[in-house]
Amino acid sequence: MSSLSDKQVDLQLEDLSGWQRDGNAIVKTYHFSDFIEAISFMNQAAFYAEALEHHPEWSNTYNVVNVRLTTEDTGGITSHDIRLAKRMEYIIQPKRL
Repeated sequence: MSSLSDKQVDLQLEDLSGWQRDGNAIVKTYHFSDFIEAISFMNQAAFYAEALEHHPEWSNTYNVVNVRLTTEDTGGITSHDIRLAKRMEYIIQPKRL
């Protein structure tokens, strides 16, 4: 797996609301209504990350989750980082019946 080019990353970030580039990573801060909602989000994202074998750098303080995605093996941003970011965005979308 190789790192995406700057242009490829920029194009992907156009579709990822609130995500920003931070050096060789993409980052976002999520705000939830309470601690349980924040931890629920992290649990759902964790299962997908494990399936990808690609784990985020993240932290939680009460209702805030800070996420940093990068691929250490390549020293940059890869398709795995983008896929995980997209899944996180999917998780927070309102559930439609």
